[in-house]
Amino acid sequence: MTLLEARGLQRHFGGIPAVDGVDLTLRAGEIHALIGPNGAGKTTLVSLLSGRITPQAGRILFAGEDITALPAHRRVAKGIAYTFQITSIYPRLTVFDNVALALRDSRDLPRAVGAALARTGLQALAGETAGELSYGHQRLLELTMGLALKPRLLILDEPTQGLANEDIAGFKALVRSLVPETTVLLIEHNMEVVMDLADRITVLNFGRSLASGTPAEVRANADVQAAYLGGDDAEA
Repeated sequence: MTLLEARGLQRHFGGIPAVDGVDLTLRAGEIHALIGPNGAGKTTLVSLLSGRITPQAGRILFAGEDITALPAHRRVAKGIAYTFQITSIYPRLTVFDNVALALRDSRDLPRAVGAALARTGLQALAGETAGELSYGHQRLLELTMGLALKPRLLILDEPTQGLANEDIAGFKALVRSLVPETTVLLIEHNMEVVMDLADRITVLNFGRSLASGTPAEVRANADVQAAYLGGDDAEA
């Protein structure tokens, strides 16, 4: 079943096309990776999907509903959660309070926060100040805040950036545990993580979709090799 379908999305900045007629289909319960070289338009595309910016053309359907004009907070209510490329937490608050803010409308707040922290293994750090956590734990806290919303679609923007190898292994195990209840859209520059986790991959280049398919299909694609896999790994 298709969970999200985007067709013909466009967004230009100063006349330069950051996203130029992109189509994207996310199936319910899959891990879908979005890759591409620096400046390919990955972060702009997910900002369009999450409602942080508005497309200048195109259409976005979520569970069959047109959400193209909905602002970000309305999309969160529909079941779309987005974690940022740069860690976005409340550094002066405790770990518990960070998650509580994400769940402020929950009827049983302590129980909901406790369940979210337990899922990501942060329950022992509930009373710690978020800004004093290690970088890996801060990234995990942000992921916890997203998961606490019990999203149908979780968008992760460069989640392994700056993580140690042992943290990456734990991250991969956590993401695998989310499906099929949660669909994951993963924007990631670490190709080992992408090839290990993704059911399907979409490759962007110069704001357009270059290829889409299984990891094996994408790896074997000559255009992808020339544009991305054969060159220097990059981020966008």
